[in-house]
Amino acid sequence: MKNSPEPFTRESFTEGRVLLLDKPYAWTSFDVVGKVRALLRHVLGVKKPKVGHAGTLDPLATGLLVVCTGRMTKSITSYQDMEKEYTGTMVLGQTTPSYDLETEPDGTYPHAHITREGAEAAARSLCGCYGQLPPQFSAKKVAGERAYAFARRGETTRLEPREVDVREFEITRFDLPEVDFRISCSKGTYIRALARDFGKALGSGAYLKSLRRVRIGQLHVEQAVCPATLEQLLRESAG
Repeated sequence: MKNSPEPFTRESFTEGRVLLLDKPYAWTSFDVVGKVRALLRHVLGVKKPKVGHAGTLDPLATGLLVVCTGRMTKSITSYQDMEKEYTGTMVLGQTTPSYDLETEPDGTYPHAHITREGAEAAARSLCGCYGQLPPQFSAKKVAGERAYAFARRGETTRLEPREVDVREFEITRFDLPEVDFRISCSKGTYIRALARDFGKALGSGAYLKSLRRVRIGQLHVEQAVCPATLEQLLRESAG
C-alpha cells in the first residue's frame, strides 16, 4: 500500500496507523469505516478495532478519505482542519432540492446567456471567506436530528450560515450546460452549496453532477487504495 509501507500486523493497527482510501461511489464514509473495522476484526483478529475517518464525503462523491486506527484516531481533528481540493462537474440551468443527483430536478432556468468569461467571473466572486448556508440535505444537526432527515420528510429546518474559505475556484471545462471545476477550500465547505451559489451568481440555477476529493493537505488521492485492494493486502499479510 503506497501510504503504508510498514507491514500489516495486528499490533500496527492497534498502535495506530493512517490509511488513505479512495471512497467508492454510493458508499458512505461510515461504510468505509465499517469495512475497515470488519477487516481488522475478521482478517487480523483485532478484537475491538478503533477506527474513524477524518472528514465526511457525500455518498455520491468519490475520492480521498483519511481513515485512522488505534491511537492515531487522536489525530483525526488535525486532518479535518487541512485544506481540501476537489474536482467535478456542475450542470447549469437546473436545480435539485439536494443540490446534487440524490434528488430529481425541481427547477429549470435559462442558461444560454452564460459565457465562459461570465462563469469564470462568477467563480472568482465566490473566492475568499463568506457565510455559506448549508444544504437542507446535510448532516448538520438540528434539535438532535440530522437536517437530511427533516428534508427527506419534506420539512424545512432553520440552518445558520457558516464561515468558509474558498481559496481557488477554477473552471477547467466549459461545455453548456456542463462546467467542470477544480476547487480548493477550507474544512466545512459544501461543494453542493457552492454549486447552488454559482448558479445564482450567473442568474440561473446549478446542481452538482459529480464530485471527487483529490487532496487533503499534502495527501493526494493517487496515494490511496480502494477498499477491495485494502482487503486483498490485509489477507495477503495474514498469510
